Amino acid sequence: MTRPDPYAWAAHPDALLGIAGLVLIYALAARCYAPGRRRAVFFGGGCALLVATAVTPLDALSFHLLSAHLLQNVVLAEWAPALLVLGVAPALAVRLTRSKAVQFVTRPPMALGLWLGLYFAWHLPPAYDAALRHPATLLHLEHASYVAAGAIFWWPLLQAAPHALSNAARALYLFAAFVLASPIGLLLALVPRAAYGYYVEGGGLWGLSPHADQQLAGVTMAVEQSIVFFAVFAVFVFRFFAEEESDGSQRAAR
Repeated sequence: MTRPDPYAWAAHPDALLGIAGLVLIYALAARCYAPGRRRAVFFGGGCALLVATAVTPLDALSFHLLSAHLLQNVVLAEWAPALLVLGVAPALAVRLTRSKAVQFVTRPPMALGLWLGLYFAWHLPPAYDAALRHPATLLHLEHASYVAAGAIFWWPLLQAAPHALSNAARALYLFAAFVLASPIGLLLALVPRAAYGYYVEGGGLWGLSPHADQQLAGVTMAVEQSIVFFAVFAVFVFRFFAEEESDGSQRAAR
């Protein structure tokens, strides 16, 4: 297949239509379940990130550099879903989680397993190469599945319904996610040769060989997850200790 100009902006009507549909559904739901300004801003930020992955040169670069594609995947699987979930009003979250299916997939072990399984499966060389060679079908499926799995992954952390995890449980969940997801970036950085045939055929860009690009991608992914996951982990740890201190003060006052 012909690779796009690495610096070109793109218009993907199917992706933009899907994002517009998401915004419309949110706007309709907001009539009954007012999210408030802050949550609306979070949701808008998540949608803006989705648009950025579809229309900016990051999308075109992803056909030339694995590091660019991994950055795109991180936005789709981690950053954008987190903001979208934060944008859901608590009352709407309760309404959505009345479904037994939603309750099942948002159980922490299931949510984490689904996200990890999808992440690992799409990064297997045959699946990764196939998606890049079929951008109109498999690549769209990959990206949509990242957003869906990412939303499921973040749900137990950022929404109280339906499982209402304690801060300690949320910190443990996030720590497990970091430990179990980190091998992807480490493997990409440490394997002795380029793993993805699609990028080997492309020959690299900006003086980066396919193998050097892969090493950069792995290091970037590992560092990104360390920063993002540790930051959120720290929030829940601090909340846990604050709760413990408050409970201790109340017991001492009795």
